[in-house]
Amino acid sequence: MATCYPVPVVPGQTRIGWIGIGVMGGAMASRLLSAGYSVTLYARTPSKAADLQSKGAHLAESPADVARVSDVVFTMLGHPSDVRQIVSEGPKCILSSLNPNGVIVDHTSSHPALARRISDAAVEKNCWAVDAPVSGGDTGAKEGKLAIFAAGNEDVVKWLNPLFDVMGKGTYMGGPGKGQSCKIANQITVGANLLGLSEGLVFAEKAGLDKGKFLEAIRGGAAGSMVMELFGKRMIEKDFRPGGFAEYMVKDMGMGVDVGEEEEGEDVVVLPGAALGKQLFSGMVANGDGKLGTQGLITVIERLNCM
Repeated sequence: MATCYPVPVVPGQTRIGWIGIGVMGGAMASRLLSAGYSVTLYARTPSKAADLQSKGAHLAESPADVARVSDVVFTMLGHPSDVRQIVSEGPKCILSSLNPNGVIVDHTSSHPALARRISDAAVEKNCWAVDAPVSGGDTGAKEGKLAIFAAGNEDVVKWLNPLFDVMGKGTYMGGPGKGQSCKIANQITVGANLLGLSEGLVFAEKAGLDKGKFLEAIRGGAAGSMVMELFGKRMIEKDFRPGGFAEYMVKDMGMGVDVGEEEEGEDVVVLPGAALGKQLFSGMVANGDGKLGTQGLITVIERLNCM
């Protein structure tokens, strides 16, 4: 197979397919539409596509129908099982109809082993698969400032860069699955930051500090972080609207804690902090708060302190 594309990515010419139009996916697809790309959607609940249709997107009846009319198909789904079903299982999956040299870009936070299997299946059909999970939350998706961890064939990733540039900044991480491994490491780091920020805010309140002044005082020091910038004010205001669901952090951190269990030969990594983070996010789910944003982790710490 050729790994260089003679035709560059160009708005109005390169045909885009998009599957997964939730908080993140919808904002990302909207940016591509605004940049002048033709976008064809599939939505399990067609009514959810109305806003994107009003911006010029076309609605297809199945993932296979999206693939048939697209050069690049993006997916932004909830769980690895969704990715497996939409991309590679059954007569209406993406791979059943993707044109030769077509590209699947999976933005879902999924498992590295699944990304490798999908890449192999795509190559067998003379296509390409890139795993490219993202970080930056709903704000990053809306503003086109996502960090994109792209992996697969390096030439294909370079060819995709004009599309990534519309949504954020792509970084090539290596061969198939490396993007997902990077996202897991990212979520381990984010989870630790969310826990530290939650405990800091609860301690500050118990100590009688003004929480807004507390954040302003520490943001320029060693405790400052992007997590604080994105979520600090929301946590103080108890704005738990989701950019990413808390229940997805259980999945993401769990893939880090459990790495090595899915495929023989993968080393088990001891991650006590991630294990605790997964347990605390699981507590959110148990409290019925799994659909809150990840910044809702502070509610668990507040409950532990009878607040």
